[in-house]
Amino acid sequence: MDVVVFPDGRLVWQGREMRCALGRGGVTDRKREGDGCTPAGTFPLRRVLHRADRLEPPATALPVAAIAPDDGWCDDPADPAYNRPVKLPYGAGAERLWREDGLYDVVVVLGHNDSPPTPGAGSAIFLHVAAPGYAPTEGCVALALADLLALLAGCGAGASLRIEAPRAGR
Repeated sequence: MDVVVFPDGRLVWQGREMRCALGRGGVTDRKREGDGCTPAGTFPLRRVLHRADRLEPPATALPVAAIAPDDGWCDDPADPAYNRPVKLPYGAGAERLWREDGLYDVVVVLGHNDSPPTPGAGSAIFLHVAAPGYAPTEGCVALALADLLALLAGCGAGASLRIEAPRAGR
């Protein structure tokens, strides 16, 4: 499956173009923790997480699991669980996955900086639901819920997402 994200906020898949939100800092090939940038590169779609109290499990060939209220994702580069799921409360910095704003009602974990994680090279890079008006993310790629569900329905094992780097001079 060829899913391509462009720095101008377009995702192209199966000949269809969708609007997407990217990091507030744009796209970079030098991702650092907390920079607000979306990393350039090709990343496998590891698994899908969802809020079972809000949505049925998405139709997809990818592994799917429900998010629990105490699920988090470690974003502390000094912690051994950096860029890994954790249970909250957690003794180091961690992002809450159970959100009230709906952005993580469906979350696709991208294989960015995870095999193994390099401290400080960026954590919690997801494909998730876009905020109203496609407000910038903290570094993730975000789609309208309907677009995200359609994309997941077409995902097979081994699917990946390619985020194009900005062209020089732009």
